[in-house]
Amino acid sequence: MGDPARATAPDVARTAALEVLVAVREQDAYTNLLLPTVLRRHGLTGRDAGLVTELVSGTVRRQGTYDAVLAACLDRPLRRLAPVVLDVLRLGAHQLLAMRVPAHAAITTSVDLAREAAGRGAGGLVNAVLRRVSERDLDGWLAEVAPPRDRGSDRHDAVVHSHPAWVVAELRRALGERGPTEVEALLAADNAPPRVTLVARPGLATRDELPGEPTRLSPYGTVLEGGDPGAVPAVAEGRAGVQDEGSQLVALAAAAAPLVGRDARWADWCAGPGGKSALLAGLAADRGASLLALERTHHRSGLVRRNLATTPATHLVATADATRPPVAPGSLDRVLVDAPCSGLGALRRRPEARWRRTKDDIRGLVPLQRRLLTSALDAVRPGGVVLYATCSPALPETAGVLEHALAARDDVEPVDLGPVLPQVEDAAGPVAGTLQLWPHRHGTDAMFLALLRRVDAR
Repeated sequence: MGDPARATAPDVARTAALEVLVAVREQDAYTNLLLPTVLRRHGLTGRDAGLVTELVSGTVRRQGTYDAVLAACLDRPLRRLAPVVLDVLRLGAHQLLAMRVPAHAAITTSVDLAREAAGRGAGGLVNAVLRRVSERDLDGWLAEVAPPRDRGSDRHDAVVHSHPAWVVAELRRALGERGPTEVEALLAADNAPPRVTLVARPGLATRDELPGEPTRLSPYGTVLEGGDPGAVPAVAEGRAGVQDEGSQLVALAAAAAPLVGRDARWADWCAGPGGKSALLAGLAADRGASLLALERTHHRSGLVRRNLATTPATHLVATADATRPPVAPGSLDRVLVDAPCSGLGALRRRPEARWRRTKDDIRGLVPLQRRLLTSALDAVRPGGVVLYATCSPALPETAGVLEHALAARDDVEPVDLGPVLPQVEDAAGPVAGTLQLWPHRHGTDAMFLALLRRVDAR
């Protein structure tokens, strides 16, 4: 395997990867947002940039699995390791168990990283542990460290598919009676790197201008096989953007929902960073409608303004709390409430979220989601509609919020979303008439959509 005790400098790609992992851990950074900056700083492009991306994203996604393996190779709890040493061990484990990196190269470069970050003693520990890891392949380790299914499938799937057990349980409940095979398919989809999806903004660009394959469900999207989306002229000019197909469908449903009467005043209740607002604005312009985009923080409302800078629609971006919106009650025709949520539906794109969120986070978000939906329903006139959406399939954030609103009001009725998005199949939500998208079925984030119409009080 070579001599891992030799003194060498860590290679640039692995140094960059460790830098990102440390920032994710210490600063709550998101890998997809931080990676471009780190790659530029280290001058990494092409295959080197791809290597760093795989090292970081793969290590974060499979952290739960690797921690179980590493724990079996150590004589102390993981929590007693220096955090940066654990980062290095996870990087090494990913190379040994999931990448075509020769064992000697994975171990030697990891030892170099550990020495650079934590001293000579750390290098010796990393060498010993990763040599043990290299003695088996991933299937061999899973056979040893994953709890048997008969001791609880949530714990088994948590190790095998690298999700916290409580997340596995929430996703299993959201899937309903589909069975363990479908749960495994969803968890596996969460661990598959998503392809980049573009959206042509109506009135500014057409799908024909964008590279890639046309999206299956949205008439405005394409899917890239690779490359930098920022290099696409329409994206660079703000006439198109990067947006998951599920998010495109949310905006399309909000725009296509049937209402009664006037259709001139639209609003996006939680607009930041502005991708859905930009698509909504283009659709609004086609019908001569205006768009109000609300966002609570100045930073995020600035992102919304940037996304709407080129839109042909009449629009206003306001920094405001949508639970207390700066509009008169009953003055709007359409409102999209893309509510802040746990993000359990976007674990493909933000894998670190699975390790940051807790069940308490969901309990803390539900009251806010209820208030946002209530304020939106107050803001639309009778005959107007509210589309409630979350990028989470967790039942407290979806069915729970919707059922609370229906029970609390006598001036609201549910509307079946099936006819609004007829191209979306096998997406029945937990409440009749709602839709639930899934990564393993639809290739999208797990977006939940529910449509409500304001009516005269009974």
